[in-house]
Amino acid sequence: MACPGWYCGKVLMPDGELSGCGSCPRGFRRNDTTFICEPCTDTPALYDWLYLGFMVLLMLILHWFSIDLVSMRRTFSKDLLILHTTAFVEVLTASVFSLVMLPPFGSFNIHTCRVRSIADWYTLFHNPMPNFEKKLYCTQEAVYPLYTVVFVFYISCLVAMLTIRPWVCRRYFPRQSKMSIYAAMYFIPILLLAHAVIGGLIYYSYPYLTIILSVISVAAHFASKMDQSASALARGAVTDPRNLVILLGHWGLHAYGLIAVTQLKQPLTQAPLLMLVPLPTVFYILTARFTDPNSVGF
Repeated sequence: MACPGWYCGKVLMPDGELSGCGSCPRGFRRNDTTFICEPCTDTPALYDWLYLGFMVLLMLILHWFSIDLVSMRRTFSKDLLILHTTAFVEVLTASVFSLVMLPPFGSFNIHTCRVRSIADWYTLFHNPMPNFEKKLYCTQEAVYPLYTVVFVFYISCLVAMLTIRPWVCRRYFPRQSKMSIYAAMYFIPILLLAHAVIGGLIYYSYPYLTIILSVISVAAHFASKMDQSASALARGAVTDPRNLVILLGHWGLHAYGLIAVTQLKQPLTQAPLLMLVPLPTVFYILTARFTDPNSVGF
């Protein structure tokens, strides 16, 4: 007998009998032919790995931004670099822990259920009601483990930060740096809530979000400069180590978004698109003088 709905399936019991239609256990998804819950054995696609990488980069960038904001330094210093390195170690530790805790345990290879549609992220809204009588609850993680692993990663980042960073902050920037911990204790719960509510939307839109935010961010970075002349902007981007690192980071994010959009399925025609990465920077530098309020006469 077929199971109603999109996600209801039958579990094969130890005695060889089949259970009634219901939700599949974690790490299982029903076979649409036999309606039996089968283990997820798919290998993550490149798009899936890039999605997980986006979540890691988002956490790392927010940490670095909060550290840079509270330090109020416009140049690199030994203390500031140590704090940035500490945040990187925290995120790296949480990433490794999140991966090795997934089956097969202790390995960076993970098994997934292939994402088929955006509905797979919101099985809660697809519980069937046969004959319009009693609702059959079949809510499950149909995108295993892309949904829960992000929660594990966020919580691991919080634990790693509270374990490592207070010791570093006590020695470096004892007054300002502790504010970066308070900032993370605000934005990590916000990220958890956002993932719980719109995780599926983020999965399908993160390549475009990466490109758009990288363009906006590079424009905001240049707009903060007092001298908006093309020569000053170009010279500052190359001669100032801090500006150069920030600029290269923006370019890296822009390239990341382009790779996620195309997935380089046709390398010969899509790889040259990476040459467009510096275009937003060049466009801003060349057109800044036309938008500078100081150069507009009334």
